[in-house]
Amino acid sequence: MSTHDWVEKAPDHVAAYLSERRLDEVECIVADLSGIARGKAMPAAKFATQTHFYLPNSIFQQTITGEWADDGDSDFLEPDMVLKPDFSTACAAPWTADWTMQIIHDMFDQQGEPMPVAPRNVLKRVLGLYEARGWKPVVAPEMEFYLVARNVDPSKPVEPPMGRSGRRAAARQAYSMSAVDEYGPVIDDIYDFAEAMGLEIDGILQEGGAGQVEMNLRHGDPVKLADEIFYFKRMIREAALRHDCYATFMAKPIQDEPGSAMHIHHSVIDKATGQNIFVKDDGTETQEFLHFIGGMQRHMPSVIALLAPYVNSYRRYVRDFAAPINLEWGRDNRTTGLRVPVSEPAAKRVENRIAGMDCNPYLAIAASLACGYLGLVNKLDPAAQFTGDAYDSADGIPRDLTSALDLFEAATEIQEVLHPHFASIYTAVKRMEVNAFLQVISPWEREHLLLNV
Repeated sequence: MSTHDWVEKAPDHVAAYLSERRLDEVECIVADLSGIARGKAMPAAKFATQTHFYLPNSIFQQTITGEWADDGDSDFLEPDMVLKPDFSTACAAPWTADWTMQIIHDMFDQQGEPMPVAPRNVLKRVLGLYEARGWKPVVAPEMEFYLVARNVDPSKPVEPPMGRSGRRAAARQAYSMSAVDEYGPVIDDIYDFAEAMGLEIDGILQEGGAGQVEMNLRHGDPVKLADEIFYFKRMIREAALRHDCYATFMAKPIQDEPGSAMHIHHSVIDKATGQNIFVKDDGTETQEFLHFIGGMQRHMPSVIALLAPYVNSYRRYVRDFAAPINLEWGRDNRTTGLRVPVSEPAAKRVENRIAGMDCNPYLAIAASLACGYLGLVNKLDPAAQFTGDAYDSADGIPRDLTSALDLFEAATEIQEVLHPHFASIYTAVKRMEVNAFLQVISPWEREHLLLNV
């Protein structure tokens, strides 16, 4: 296979990017449990001569701090996985000094079976369950993130970035165009990089935090959208670095500022008819619509560990502070964890407002769809629609990672949907991360406890 052969299998934007250019390098990448890009880079000529590549399966046992977790059921010999390129995911890495392409790979064991712990495969497994019932989920994610000043000393608080006015970005400026203009050069690079990569942005706006940005993506296939978020997170970080600042997807990077969410909009299409199963022909809502919500209310507490995967994630869940802490549902009600946006009947959908932007997009979308799926197949009815301020309702989700992992570990029905081996590895990794966090003494503890207790 020559470079020309595989480029023909790639999307049109790849050929456009490489027009009259010599491809130098190909990055063969996968997403680990944290959503970090792992893999290997190689000369383009070398890539063109191979059909698959190898990585040890232990990359899915690595914690965010670089340690290795053991669930008691993993092979300590670290056998290789087989990586096969998905050429539909090929796109440029336009921030590099040479002409480089990225390609997401699918992961299999040496017998050719999909690796159940690979996040992309977890999402595909959930979609396969929908497929078997004649359904096709559609999702639309919203990304929130912060642009922050360079922070090379972890002991110092994170600060907003310096804008073009020479002042630090201000908070409480949601939807302000002038606030976005303060860091316009970063946004310009994000647009330029996205065009080169063939990624489509629906819109960019200023959110409520100082230096906080929201980016909306179009609706579409869940795997494709998860791939795009995976690419976007890496690309946005690179765009920020060009302008002497950082982009962070940490759920709560700045004290007293709102956290960053990854809201997920869901609908489900009947493959035979092409119709949204959430609405009838006359535009009224179906029982399936209510059952989907019922499944999310019943099962989402069990998957919060995937939607809020770090100890910091739970700092975002603050009452009356732009992050729902409940699983109430309501129409056009942003205080509820499950919101039904205003839409035309054909676009009827349910928005999950619980997930944080620090999530792995494959796992968060898979978990959210898994809850809806169980509601559909088990015909679960939701609670009555909430019509007031849902911040006044009872908390509906665990408020720390340990509690969330306890619920996930006990949720056998959800584990069967996602895959039991994945659940075992994920729990082991996250419990090791919690234990590592508990060894750290924070500035708050030194300030308030050192001399007072």
